[in-house]
Amino acid sequence: MASMSVLPSVVDTVSAGPVVLACGLVRTYSLAGVQVPALRGVDLEVSAGEIVVLMGPSGCGKTTLLHLLAGLDAPDAGDLTVAGVDLCRAGQAALDRFRRDHVGVMLQSDNLISTATAREQVALQLLARGAGWRDALRSAELALAAVGLSHRLRHRPADLSGGEQQRVALARAIAGAPALVVADEPTGELDSATTRDVMDLVVRANREHGTTFVIATHDPVVADRATRVVRLRDGVVELGGAA
Repeated sequence: MASMSVLPSVVDTVSAGPVVLACGLVRTYSLAGVQVPALRGVDLEVSAGEIVVLMGPSGCGKTTLLHLLAGLDAPDAGDLTVAGVDLCRAGQAALDRFRRDHVGVMLQSDNLISTATAREQVALQLLARGAGWRDALRSAELALAAVGLSHRLRHRPADLSGGEQQRVALARAIAGAPALVVADEPTGELDSATTRDVMDLVVRANREHGTTFVIATHDPVVADRATRVVRLRDGVVELGGAA
């Protein structure tokens, strides 16, 4: 696959210490008037440069935890610091800067911009992180080549398959070498060969730019490439489940 040219890593700009430090995270949702606990006191520490995979049955809290790490939701209780930012106490402006500068996101509910081409989807992320438009477009082309989409640069989401849309979303999440990338089932619609290619990209971004990954998956192929697997069940980390 093609090498990906991106902006310099932002890892060195965050404060010293773990990229993720979560203590006692609790998150409960109200569904039809019923309180449903998603997280029941999750502790998680992720060091810079790790590829951590979250595994567990559906409904165990993986997606909720990713939303909290990305600053897209807030816990009901507990403490959470990501890339040196206290997400539990940060104001809206600080959260916006955090999401722009320090985290790349690929979630199952993450929709691409319907009117933007694949190249523009990635370039806009790089533009937000400080690249010039011409450099952003070039880097976007290389990022999409790295996920096997050189022939789809000018296609919009409606003209892409589900798997192709996932690869665009992953290229966008990694663009600019953020300190942390969170991904929810990033290979869920990909065949085995493409899954291996995507994980090669993840490992290369990790090694070349120090990008830390937290990935929720059911796929053992993805888990095999992790530096550590954390298992969740019923909203908690299983005893002995962080290995």
